[in-house]
Amino acid sequence: MKKIISQATIDRLPLYFRTLRLAAESEDLQIISSEELGRRLDITPEQIRKDLATFGQFGRKGIGYDVRELKDKIGNILGLHKHWRLAIVGVGHLGGALANYVNFAPLGFSVVALLDKNAEIIGSEVNGIKIDSARRMKSVIRGNKVDIGVITVPASEAQNVADKLIAAGVKGIWNFAPIKLSVPPTIPIVNEDLSIGLSALSYHMTQD
Repeated sequence: MKKIISQATIDRLPLYFRTLRLAAESEDLQIISSEELGRRLDITPEQIRKDLATFGQFGRKGIGYDVRELKDKIGNILGLHKHWRLAIVGVGHLGGALANYVNFAPLGFSVVALLDKNAEIIGSEVNGIKIDSARRMKSVIRGNKVDIGVITVPASEAQNVADKLIAAGVKGIWNFAPIKLSVPPTIPIVNEDLSIGLSALSYHMTQD
């Protein structure tokens, strides 16, 4: 029987991974305690230990965690060792920025395809990747063995793009269009609505 992990725990794992990676690479830190990790993330040590215990035994009591070892183990839990291949559909300002984002590679993600319907940019390159026609989506997705489809098109086009990505064989979708998409339960989807974050920030800034 598959263990049920809370979404809150899953959401905290990337925070642990990022903090540990920075501690290892920028500070060359060897050992870290749950107290220190919690201080850096504003999460209680008890919560950190509880989250990690969900996946097994980590660290040594009274000593702490080996930073690089824990980073690698959390990375494996997150599946970052699998080297996922991404295709971005919609190469406007946001899509272009994502194509140029340098921090995907260290996390095991690589953008391998760019697709757009704008004839004026088809054939040009972003970060060394040629922009292909969205009409060739199926062949491009399958030819590049794309795992994750990244949607950065207007909301009115997003569902159609999602349907085509799924039909082409992607295993997951990262959606930046401000709309709730309908996908099969077998397709994981993460929605990133930038306006929600800004609206929440605006709320907090207007409170007395």
